[in-house]
Amino acid sequence: MQSAFKSLLKSPVFRPSALRFLKMTEKDLLAVPLVDVDSKGIFKYILIKVIGKEDCTDNEKNIVRGYADCDYHSDIYERVMKACKKTGLETECLGGGRIEHNPEKKYMKVYGFSQGFGKADHLESKRILQTKYKDYEIETTDEGY
Repeated sequence: MQSAFKSLLKSPVFRPSALRFLKMTEKDLLAVPLVDVDSKGIFKYILIKVIGKEDCTDNEKNIVRGYADCDYHSDIYERVMKACKKTGLETECLGGGRIEHNPEKKYMKVYGFSQGFGKADHLESKRILQTKYKDYEIETTDEGY
């Protein structure tokens, strides 16, 4: 057990509801899918760090989100940020780009950048996408917008 957590348990202001919140936050972090992108087309995407409470055993993870119905990278981030905040999770946008998704060819291309958030680490995004699209060819490039 981590020392900060032990201190919390011994604290005169500790409430059992706080322990439930910590457990829920860790559970909520684990429940966040690594990948949520549209099923086909060319669309903007962002790489996001989702952060739980410090007392979680694994208190952060990176996720990829991409939606064709979002005109701006910031629209994607706002959608994800609101959903995470409801469960006590924090977020940090690590950058963006575009994804070309062709399910018939089992192919994705990760490229470009976000004018507002900068370029995402496309290799990290590819690694995360491969957790869901194991049998896809996923190409990365820094070319294009």
